[in-house]
Amino acid sequence: MVNKSEASTFLPSRRSLLIGGTAAAALVMTGRPALAQSGELIIANWGGDWNDRCVKFVETPLVEKKGIKISRILNLEPERKTKLLAERNLPRGTLSLAQFTHGDAYELNEMGIVEPLDYSKIPNAAAIRPSLRSPYFLPFIVGGVTLAYNPKYIKEPPTSFADLWNVAYAGKLGVLDQSFYNWIYMAALVAGGKMDNVEPGFAKLLEMKKTMQPRIYPTHQQLAAAFASEEIWISANYSARLFQWEKDGVSVKSSYPKEGAITVVFGAIIPKKAPNKDAAYFYLNSFLDPTALGQFCDASMYAPSTTNAIMPPAVKEKIDFTAAQSASLNNVDYAYQAKNLARWLEWWNKEFKG
Repeated sequence: MVNKSEASTFLPSRRSLLIGGTAAAALVMTGRPALAQSGELIIANWGGDWNDRCVKFVETPLVEKKGIKISRILNLEPERKTKLLAERNLPRGTLSLAQFTHGDAYELNEMGIVEPLDYSKIPNAAAIRPSLRSPYFLPFIVGGVTLAYNPKYIKEPPTSFADLWNVAYAGKLGVLDQSFYNWIYMAALVAGGKMDNVEPGFAKLLEMKKTMQPRIYPTHQQLAAAFASEEIWISANYSARLFQWEKDGVSVKSSYPKEGAITVVFGAIIPKKAPNKDAAYFYLNSFLDPTALGQFCDASMYAPSTTNAIMPPAVKEKIDFTAAQSASLNNVDYAYQAKNLARWLEWWNKEFKG
């Protein structure tokens, strides 16, 4: 899965268009006519395994089965944002639903592009965790940045983001370039800053550059390869990624930091100029179906946004946050991030990478 919190706006873009679906009338479980039982629903998402899971667990069995014809535009967030911005002043847009992180959704909402959600049309949303509810963004899954380490070389699991500055691992630290902002957040937390005050983190990152000689990797895939080749022993990434890599045979484990993980939330928005809002609402409600969302989380290793997702107990125990971990999560201040992100990127490229 690729996204702004996990994929940089600077990755090469790719686009494909897949069309599928049938047209048939149907009724929802309540016996009332289902919303938008005909017509086309054009959605945009990241493609790859994310799209595969959307199709397998939600779109084919729950949405297309109800007669909604789905067209999928697969690309990265910058392309989706550009399209929505370009269509902002048109009488009618082309996208009825677009998937983003909450941070991206915040920016689009500030631009007046996002439709306020009518939760009466999303009954399954009643089970969303209270901390994730939003008036304009429907969350699907949630993850957190945790410590990543190779147990072959690091026998005792690291317990703090401060362990990323342990000189015993100098030359063996991997840094993910495409989520630079998370490294700024981590450095700030170690240096006494907060999620809405990262200024102490910049000096801490310069210390990392000097003492740790970090190896910088553009993408998640390259970071995984570095763990696999034992080029690096320690890093930080979304725990779901680490669980997937471990499942694929990479010698890497996740360790929850005492400072608390940094959250990322994935979901979707309905644009104000959406041509088929009824179908979009039906899709959103379908994604939060307890069985569908549980299957999606089982496959992706991300925790569900709801409290009633159905999944095997062993899977839930592994991927979900405990009550204590949930209480310690560091939630992003989206307004603060949006205001400062360009400045952070300039500093990162010039001072940390330069």
